[in-house]
Amino acid sequence: MPTEIVTTDDLREFKLELLKEIKQLFAAHHGQPTKKWLKSYEVRKLLNISPGTLQNMRVNGTLAFTKIGGVIFYDSEEIQKMMAENRVNNRFEFGRRK
Repeated sequence: MPTEIVTTDDLREFKLELLKEIKQLFAAHHGQPTKKWLKSYEVRKLLNISPGTLQNMRVNGTLAFTKIGGVIFYDSEEIQKMMAENRVNNRFEFGRRK
């Protein structure tokens, strides 16, 4: 069985390649969840909301969901869409006096 010697330069190159690939993965997901379907606890954690708030969002149609066998699932793309649609741009400039 042939043996290879791994040098510190080889390890450095490997590290740089690995970091580059990890950065590409993060850029592709933009910090978004990698899962297509999220459960209620994951959505609550993602949005930092209570179970009651999540239920209200389901009831009033703010957030679409799918229920299978008593388990509620949310489409991660729908959550991002909802967040974008409800984005508020502040028109006031703080710190400036007229």
